[in-house]
Amino acid sequence: IVDMPSIANPDGLAKRVAEAAEQENVLRVKGFVEVGGKPMRLLLQAVGPRVNHYYDRAWSAEDDRRSRLVVIGLKGLNRPAIERILAG
Repeated sequence: IVDMPSIANPDGLAKRVAEAAEQENVLRVKGFVEVGGKPMRLLLQAVGPRVNHYYDRAWSAEDDRRSRLVVIGLKGLNRPAIERILAG
């Protein structure tokens, strides 16, 4: 699980997720992301370098409003490298 700060550019994050998949043997990514200034949460999912993202619903008062991605890959993932790529 990778915790991230709020982002400004969903397309930029999608490119970084694809880059992590190609460089660090990431197989799958899925999670919710907070986009600054948006009342809706961004759902992001990826299979290899194919990344999909869209706003699925508004954040509710009960939601833990933070960006969190589950990253699945081959044995021996380099977590620091993946976090560095995702942070941009």
